[in-house]
Amino acid sequence: MFADKILLITGGTGSFGNAVLERFLHTDIKEIRIFSRDEKKQDDMRNALNNEKLKFYIGDVRDYNSVERAMRGVDYVFHAAALKQVPSCEFFPLEATKTNVFGTQHVIDAAVAHKVSKVICLSTDKAAYPINAMGISKALMEKVAIAASRNIIGDTTVCLTRYGNVMASRGSVIPLFLKQIKEGKTLTITDPNMTRFLMSLEEAVELVLFAFNNGKQGDLFVNKAPAGKIGDLATALKEMFHGDNEVKVIGTRHGEKLYETLCTREEMQKAEDMGNFYRIPADNRDLNYSQYFSEGTIETAKVEDYHSHNTQQLDVEQMKTLLSKQPYVKAALNGTLIIE
Repeated sequence: MFADKILLITGGTGSFGNAVLERFLHTDIKEIRIFSRDEKKQDDMRNALNNEKLKFYIGDVRDYNSVERAMRGVDYVFHAAALKQVPSCEFFPLEATKTNVFGTQHVIDAAVAHKVSKVICLSTDKAAYPINAMGISKALMEKVAIAASRNIIGDTTVCLTRYGNVMASRGSVIPLFLKQIKEGKTLTITDPNMTRFLMSLEEAVELVLFAFNNGKQGDLFVNKAPAGKIGDLATALKEMFHGDNEVKVIGTRHGEKLYETLCTREEMQKAEDMGNFYRIPADNRDLNYSQYFSEGTIETAKVEDYHSHNTQQLDVEQMKTLLSKQPYVKAALNGTLIIE
């Protein structure tokens, strides 16, 4: 499928981009283009990997021209560029909109203009019933991508993935807890009963590849993932790293939920169960207003959301087993990772 093809990854210097490179760089793919605005991270990646298949493009998804230049000759796009930190998006919501919403439109427009075969847009569980600026901007990103998919004339297919917390990804809680354990500091927990989906970087890549192989125009895919309590996660890491740190409950931060939703009940009502994944087909209604205001769906009231409180719950021992398989945690355990 990827033999002799060119893949563009927007936001490619992040955790997801690195996981994709680990998966594809030594295959028969022709070229992988890394598109991002951070020249330092690009230079670090270039020096670390030193692979002629890897090409780097400095640019910003907010700037259509820079996206368009990187898109020339591309076969496939994994669109991962985003502002995704809840606090920063909360204080700068317009900046989140520029990157997550308008940036996505630029990527899709450039892909269609250059007859790219398939675009996979990466979203987040915070886009389902969003309560913060980051989630709202990603929800609107999904709407932009689905709306674009309805109107594409040509061979470009646009579909989406939505997933929960990727363990040990940049800016996530696991690196924070490990840093606090290493430095002997108090572990700060918002709410010990707060639950989050737990997903590895490898599973994030698998979800994108499943969408790539199975997605039709406007489809949204989610993976079925276990979840756990934040308090149990802290306990598991303390036991694994023999920490005796105190734990301080600081309370739920602005813009946070007690649990996250991967599929709303409206989406679950039409979702297709595909084993380890759900496929949610695009809502392809047009501006026939009777379907919005005069006609409803009785079945929706009978369906429950798919969220981190009602999925499989991991206890402390199960979390330790799962964490021990993650490369970041394994490297920290064997001393090859410098925790900063």
